[in-house]
Amino acid sequence: MLLFDEREEKASSNGSGFPSGCFILRSVSSRRLLDVASNSVRDSAPIILWPEKDHSLFENLRRPEADNQVFFIDSSGTLCARASGHAVDVEDGRLVLRHRHPRTQPYPNAYSHPPPCFRYDGTDRFLTADFECDPAFAGGTAWRAKTFYVTAIPRRRRRTILDGASGALASAFRNPLSLLGGKQVTAQDPVAAGTDDTFNLREDEVEELNHGDETEVDDDPARDRAVRVVGMTLEERLELGDKALARRRWEVVPLRTTATRNASSS
Repeated sequence: MLLFDEREEKASSNGSGFPSGCFILRSVSSRRLLDVASNSVRDSAPIILWPEKDHSLFENLRRPEADNQVFFIDSSGTLCARASGHAVDVEDGRLVLRHRHPRTQPYPNAYSHPPPCFRYDGTDRFLTADFECDPAFAGGTAWRAKTFYVTAIPRRRRRTILDGASGALASAFRNPLSLLGGKQVTAQDPVAAGTDDTFNLREDEVEELNHGDETEVDDDPARDRAVRVVGMTLEERLELGDKALARRRWEVVPLRTTATRNASSS
């Protein structure tokens, strides 16, 4: 029986809430991991959610191609991707890789700015980003009153013609008068009513608060999911339902470099 070194479990980097060394970040709601898409190393490469590629937590047993799902906190307190060593940044509300850029004026700007400081709250399991300047670079101050949560975005399976036909048939059985041309009263379908299955959070982050249960459905067969950084006030967060809160919760799982063998094992 192998026991992990307890000192690894208690170690934390720069008070950020993350363990020292390398770790993976798992979404509580989707069970997918943060993943640098296509194992890219380019500037602004997107970071998405993807199924876990390697289930081993021992670094010497893991496959190198799974390194794009591994992260660490560097000596400056910046969250970095292991495969490339580049920092994790926020661009238009999305997580991306960020190369180091020379300082340009007027500073800060979208090209040259301090990286966000990511923090993990082990109690609530929220992953948040702290900014030194307006993340939209618009010069406003409203962002200072918000906490920015790294958030998993569900994706509903797109409706097909067969879905529409079966829905109409079911509606007809529930409302027999419709078969005879009579007026029927039906619940409005959220998709037909214009509810999109994607979220343009940058136009209006408050939109995130207005999602009903139908937009929490996450049954699309695609393996990837989007992840966003959503700013909200404390009052707005307190109004979130259980499913919306779960999409903001994460598990930080450290990778192991050493293990000790229980003396009672043979």
